[in-house]
Amino acid sequence: MNISRLLPIFDPSVKDWAWEARILRWLTFLWLFTGLIVMYSASYPSGFVEHGDGLFFVKRQLVWILIGLLGFNIIVNSPLRYIMGIANFLVLLLLGFIWMTQLPGLGQTAFGATRWLKLGPVLIQPSELIKPFLILQSARIFGHWNRFSWGVRITWLGIFALVLLGILKQPNLSTTALCGMTLWLVALASGIPFNQLGGTALAGLMLGLLSVTFQEYQRRRVLSFLNPWADAMGDGYQLTQSLMAVGSGGTVGNGFGMSQQKLFFLPIQYSDFIFSVFAEEFGLFGCLGLFLLLVAYGTMALRVAFKAQNILHQLVAIGAMVLMIGQSLLNIGVATGALPTTGLPLPLVSYGGSSMIASLLTAGLLIRVARESSGGEVSSLEERRQKRRRRSA
Repeated sequence: MNISRLLPIFDPSVKDWAWEARILRWLTFLWLFTGLIVMYSASYPSGFVEHGDGLFFVKRQLVWILIGLLGFNIIVNSPLRYIMGIANFLVLLLLGFIWMTQLPGLGQTAFGATRWLKLGPVLIQPSELIKPFLILQSARIFGHWNRFSWGVRITWLGIFALVLLGILKQPNLSTTALCGMTLWLVALASGIPFNQLGGTALAGLMLGLLSVTFQEYQRRRVLSFLNPWADAMGDGYQLTQSLMAVGSGGTVGNGFGMSQQKLFFLPIQYSDFIFSVFAEEFGLFGCLGLFLLLVAYGTMALRVAFKAQNILHQLVAIGAMVLMIGQSLLNIGVATGALPTTGLPLPLVSYGGSSMIASLLTAGLLIRVARESSGGEVSSLEERRQKRRRRSA
């Protein structure tokens, strides 16, 4: 086996890709490298104190990155029709995993939510892993909406609803909202009339309001978001510490590794609030650089979507952009106090295996669309090698 096919950085086929795909590939690697550096700084104190090894979280993150990169390279070198062909099975499998988190002995609880499933020695978060496959399946269903019977439509709408309800039950309102918005925007981009989608949007808002009403911790988060300083040592603690970290970074930051808030003042500093550590160490200029990266990535994603001739390709590109850029903006909004505190990780930056794998798979889908939308060769490496053999024979 040619190992270069498994390692994206040394992929020999890159020189034949469309320029949009090549730029997205390097933007993904730049984003990933930046995230690893920031995660190293944010997690070092916790790793040293809790595990006696400052690199504890970095080592584990590298394992997940390698696994994610294998999936990334498989996707960018596989025809999208093959990947989309198994998306329905994977959505159903992960839907089962999402509901299995509610079973005693299987679901693992942390921070007041049961979002993780223990499979042997490994903890996975099905609500994160399902995201790229929701993009694929929603693109397939909504992109071919008029071709399906009402029975098929209602069946898959029911499955999507079960996914959202299962995530909300954990409870995980932020991920439910993100997945719901992604499904809704893919449906809107597919051309389904807005008057048909308006009721869905209203139902989603009502479901969110009901969740906040009956889930005390969610209601307290919303109230503390409105005035975190009123209870700075209680419900507003996370946000006030995050705001102090962001504010103390100033214009140029305190320097790499010099964050003070990560020294056990800021909770979950290497995951949900990792942007706060980044802002403290790199300041306004560093944040502007990160925003520039997100703008470049989003712009290229939109270009790929507009350039694609196939409606399914367009919808996959739009879904991938919403997931990568939308989730990033939501995470940053939480860290800066623009949004209520939620548990959304920053893609390709926050610590977490399921989130890292899902983000790399989503990036791979976007790059694959860029390759197939170039009008060039869209077959896999193995198919091209067989064609060359037939021509030489």
